[in-house]
Amino acid sequence: MKSTTITREDRTPRKVPPPASSTGEVQGFEHVQRTPIALDAGSALSSVESLQQLMADTITLRDLYKKHHWQAAGPTFYMFHLLFDKHASEQSTLVDLLAERVQTLGGVSIAMAADVAEVTLIPRAPSGREDTAAQLERLLHAHEVILLESRAMARAASEAGDVGTDDIIVSNVIRIGELQTWFLAQHVPGRVIEIDAERGA
Repeated sequence: MKSTTITREDRTPRKVPPPASSTGEVQGFEHVQRTPIALDAGSALSSVESLQQLMADTITLRDLYKKHHWQAAGPTFYMFHLLFDKHASEQSTLVDLLAERVQTLGGVSIAMAADVAEVTLIPRAPSGREDTAAQLERLLHAHEVILLESRAMARAASEAGDVGTDDIIVSNVIRIGELQTWFLAQHVPGRVIEIDAERGA
């Protein structure tokens, strides 16, 4: 992409950042403040660290859905254009829930795209359009990353006594993620596998 040629009235290039605040950051990203929610600081810090990772990956999944929503094409355009947008909206709701939980625990939620890109475990998608099959596989992989980490994080939060974080992850992130994965998998041959109940395989 080309760099901007827009300048301010004083001819200063726009990419020059505004002057730093005289007070600096009031709370560092890696710090957790004590809040009176009857949860020890160690458990709160551990949950904040987990939630930051989950937030980064959920934001990335949301943006991946938006990318595919905008770039949908072909005979199934209308169907996937709407489906991807619906899923993106649901992921946006999850992002807010996770951010509010981080703040409730005394942390500072991850927010900027550059920070998210550094933290997320979901591979970066190409800038250009992929075909529908590749879009679906990329989304399914992202969901699997989030579901795997969500189950581990929920167990850890429960064991640490942080039932609030456990509840948000299980009741919202996992359930919505599983439902969205189910919807996507119906469109990918071989993704839905019949299991022999007696043999377990």
